[in-house]
Amino acid sequence: MSPAAAGLELAHPEALLLLALLPLWAWLRGRAGRAGALLFPDASLLRDIGRPVREAAGRLRLFARLLAAACCVVALAGPRTANREVERESEGVDILLVIDLSWSMLAMDMGGKDDETTRWSATRQVIQDFLRSRPDDRVGAVVFSGKPYLLSPLTINKEWVEKGVGRMHIGIIKETGTAIGDAMAMAVDRMKALPRSASKVIVLLTDGDDNQSRAVLPIPSAELAAALGIRVHTIGLGKDEPTMLPQFNPATGEIIRDPLGRPVPMQTINPANYDILRTMAKVGGGQFFRALDREQLRRVYAEIDRLERTEVRIRESVTYDDHRALWIAAALLLLLGELALRAARPRSP
Repeated sequence: MSPAAAGLELAHPEALLLLALLPLWAWLRGRAGRAGALLFPDASLLRDIGRPVREAAGRLRLFARLLAAACCVVALAGPRTANREVERESEGVDILLVIDLSWSMLAMDMGGKDDETTRWSATRQVIQDFLRSRPDDRVGAVVFSGKPYLLSPLTINKEWVEKGVGRMHIGIIKETGTAIGDAMAMAVDRMKALPRSASKVIVLLTDGDDNQSRAVLPIPSAELAAALGIRVHTIGLGKDEPTMLPQFNPATGEIIRDPLGRPVPMQTINPANYDILRTMAKVGGGQFFRALDREQLRRVYAEIDRLERTEVRIRESVTYDDHRALWIAAALLLLLGELALRAARPRSP
């Protein structure tokens, strides 16, 4: 249960219409009077008798009365603070992202013409958006190239996973190649201890063929996941044509450019065989997706987000802290102040 933002509100806001009467009252109470007149043969002797007569400190006393009346009107309107408690009930989904960080993920084929968006930069952005869309789920991540590494265990702290993905770059894993089977085996091992009643999902994203797995091959790893009640979705990334891979600095992941700012080519990579990914999704009870550019990849994760939703029940309770007593107390203090002024400063000509 989490508290929602509290705010001041009025139980009877229509009572504030009474405030419109205060200016009229102020005008009626604040008019100056005149002393009584007498017949006298020489008016010059009585020149000063016609002066307006007010009480001493009259304006201050009138202001105190008006302010006290305004406080009473506000109290009548029922000021209160709403305290809302929101309880979210959801079984949630445990999602482990298995993300390819092999060198081929630096290929620049995920944007349009003259768009140098690499496969990894598009993947990082889309995954971070995906994490923000899963407030009720636990999410973790495994990254791999020639060897898999656990980036984050399953956690409700999406910001931690998001920052971890943001720190990754191509070349950070020293072992080169693509070990899809070993990465899947690590993901399955991290999820097998979870209760069988939980909804468990592995989302594998890669742009290459398995060429480095030693412990478990890709399809047996998907079969193992299915046997443990873990659903497997697979995503094949990249275009179906040879693509230039630029030279880069493995220590930072930065692309090396010539004096004109153009990427320096390193080699041309061929399209991967995505039949293995299709088979993995089939035996794993999930779906296989292809993403040829950044927008397609965004739609793929949006579709996975839609497929892996659970019902969330929200209950809201509201309590109120009443503040009328404070306004009434303020009105009484103002009236007492006005009475004190009256006692201290009697009427004077």
